[in-house]
Amino acid sequence: MLLDLISGLRTTGAAREFTPDPVSDETLAEVLDDARFAPSGGNRQPWKVAVVKNPVNRRSIAELMTRVWHEYVGASSSGETPFLLGATPTAAPVVAPNALLDHIEDVPVVLVVAADLHRIALMDGQLPHRPPLTGGASVYPFCWSILLGARARGLGGVMTTFLSRVEPEAAEPLGLPDGHALAATIFLGHPVHQATRLRRQPVGSFTTIDRFDGTPLDG
Repeated sequence: MLLDLISGLRTTGAAREFTPDPVSDETLAEVLDDARFAPSGGNRQPWKVAVVKNPVNRRSIAELMTRVWHEYVGASSSGETPFLLGATPTAAPVVAPNALLDHIEDVPVVLVVAADLHRIALMDGQLPHRPPLTGGASVYPFCWSILLGARARGLGGVMTTFLSRVEPEAAEPLGLPDGHALAATIFLGHPVHQATRLRRQPVGSFTTIDRFDGTPLDG
């Protein structure tokens, strides 16, 4: 019996360490078969998925993401929010290990998810004061559904957007089609440890009535 919905929602944490046990193509296809029912704007389903199996291709994207990881660690170590909107990073990169990227050849499943920009209604695309955000609504529910579908089958995983920062360099080894954007890289496998108690802020800390400066909603 697959995990019930509420348990899945409350216990699907990030898993970054996997056992050597393989994940079959059949199981992966089942996960993706469930995830395809995720909502998207106009039901356009703008996602494409590359299952990266070739060790050379894996190492190629891992090296690109490792550069971003070092930038991320450098910013975090200096007290900055990494890649903050509108800010130019000032901290120097810091070399640090990353088990997933350092040993990407051993990860059971590596997925790269792209979004077809010609099939996404970008509601905030013309706002002058900030970069657009809303396009993600048509692809990230699909990514989350992959993680939920994996969790329901006893698997675990984690999603990262590091590869998007180096999209021009990643496009060729991945065969990224024109007009597509790299949305996420998802790692899946049998987790060494399956988190079941997640730390999250209470509802009243982020929900208010009528206005964002209104009275907190307390359940």
